[in-house]
Amino acid sequence: MARPDKAAAVAELTDKFRSSNAAVLTEYRGLTVAQLKTLRRSLGENAQYAVVKNTLTKIAANEAGITLDDQLFAGPTAVAFVTGDPVESAKGLRDFAKDNPNLVIKGGVLDGKALSADEIKKLADLESREVLLAKLAGAFKGKQTQTAQLFQALPSKLVRTVDALRAKQDEQGGAE
Repeated sequence: MARPDKAAAVAELTDKFRSSNAAVLTEYRGLTVAQLKTLRRSLGENAQYAVVKNTLTKIAANEAGITLDDQLFAGPTAVAFVTGDPVESAKGLRDFAKDNPNLVIKGGVLDGKALSADEIKKLADLESREVLLAKLAGAFKGKQTQTAQLFQALPSKLVRTVDALRAKQDEQGGAE
C-alpha cells in the first residue's frame, strides 16, 4: 500500500492537472534558487511552478486522464501549472530559457492534449488572448465602418444617377 504522504502528493498533483488549462514540464538542473524564484515571477500570476517527483507526477497525470511520453520524466522535473492564459506562461518560460540555458522545456499539455517542446515554443510565439481579442474587435469595427460607408454610398449614387437621367431627358426634350 502507498504511503499516505505519497498518496496525498499524487492527489494534489492530480488536482493541479485537472484544474489547469496547461502544464509545461521542464528540466531545471543547474538553476539556483534565486533563478527559480525569478522564473516563478516571470510566469505571471496565473501559473504555479513546482519541482515534482517524476514517478508521482506520471501517476497523477494518468489519474487526471493525461497521457504523457515517458521521456518527459527523465531527469529532474518541474512543472508549470497554468490556470490562466497559457501563452503568457509559455512566453515567460521561453524568455527565461533564452537567458538561462539550464532551463530545458521538455513538453507539456494544453487542454488535455500533449504538446512537444517545439509546440510550446510555437505557443509562446502567439500573441496574448487580450491582443488577439483587441485585433478581432478592431477588424469588426473596420468592417462596420466599411458597411456604413457602403450604405451611405448607395443613396448618394442613386441620387446622382437619377439627376443624370433627368438631365439627359431634359437635353433630349430640349433637342426635339
